[in-house]
Amino acid sequence: MLLLEPYDLGPIRLKNRIVMAPLTRNRARHTIPGPLNAFYYRQRASASLIITEATQVDPFGQGYPETPGIHSEAQVEGWRLVTKAVHEAGGRIFLQLWHVGRISHPLFHGGQLPVAPSAIRPAGEAFTYEGPKPFVTPRALETDEIPSIIAQYKRAAENARAAGFDGVEVHSANGYLLDQFLQSGTNRRTDRYGGSVENRARLLLEVVEAVARVWGPDRVGVRLSPGGHFNDMHDDDPAATFTYVARRLNDYGLAYLHVINEPDVVVLAERDGRRIHAPELLREHFDGPLIAAGDYTPETGEQALHDGHANLIAFGRLFIANPDLPRRIAESAPLNEPDPNTFYGGGEKGYTDYPTLEETASRDARA
Repeated sequence: MLLLEPYDLGPIRLKNRIVMAPLTRNRARHTIPGPLNAFYYRQRASASLIITEATQVDPFGQGYPETPGIHSEAQVEGWRLVTKAVHEAGGRIFLQLWHVGRISHPLFHGGQLPVAPSAIRPAGEAFTYEGPKPFVTPRALETDEIPSIIAQYKRAAENARAAGFDGVEVHSANGYLLDQFLQSGTNRRTDRYGGSVENRARLLLEVVEAVARVWGPDRVGVRLSPGGHFNDMHDDDPAATFTYVARRLNDYGLAYLHVINEPDVVVLAERDGRRIHAPELLREHFDGPLIAAGDYTPETGEQALHDGHANLIAFGRLFIANPDLPRRIAESAPLNEPDPNTFYGGGEKGYTDYPTLEETASRDARA
């Protein structure tokens, strides 16, 4: 089974091809990871690679309650608990670097407006400490502010090294700041960061360059969501935009490109009557390792590897409910069902209390 075969991700030997996808869980108290978070990630260390939940590079990058940061010493110390726990269990872990941009609210920023490439209000509501609030019209970043955004990512990358991670992933997906710059529906700028696809991709590429100088490119990944509509996103020509980005990312020798597949939502191309989805299309333009994510089952993930559309498969909800997912796949064992009611916020329930196969067997033996 290809999912269970080892894989060399640059200098890192992975024990299988089953990646734990980044999963926002809203359980970092006061934005600082703690022992509960360390236990949660340790439980899932049999993944070939864990990519952490999205982690804000700056206080202005926060848009949800109790999401972790990587911009203070307390946060670095908290993440050290996590990396130590994962490494002791034989795992590998990358930190996902995040800035939400316009997907925020002044309540997170002392009354100041969120920032974005352009002053375009997203549809929907922000999730704040006071409950849901309508999104506001963000403030467009000035051109001379862009270097400070890049510096935030660089500092976060340095902090991730100090916290003991194995690498970092630049989050440029799901309608957050770097994705907002990429897509024409959210970027109406007229400076060197707007207009053409070359200009709209500029910030992402400058962030990648800055982060790669800290880590070396073979310890840096990038996540994209081509054509995705989450967080009120759209692009005039997503196939052209994202194939351009994939080709440009070849210039850096990255650890991987991580592509979100939304087969029921996004079709980027058609050939001979067959629909071409994001991982397959970008596979044709990106030469390095490719991780595919997006509601894969073990069966569909295995097929994607067999078809050559990806080198690794990221599982999200299945890893929430099955901390020992690789073993369950190897043994064709039943899978626990995730409880959506406990995905966001709370404590141990729905976070660290899903049983492993051994725990289930022990419980059944006592019954």
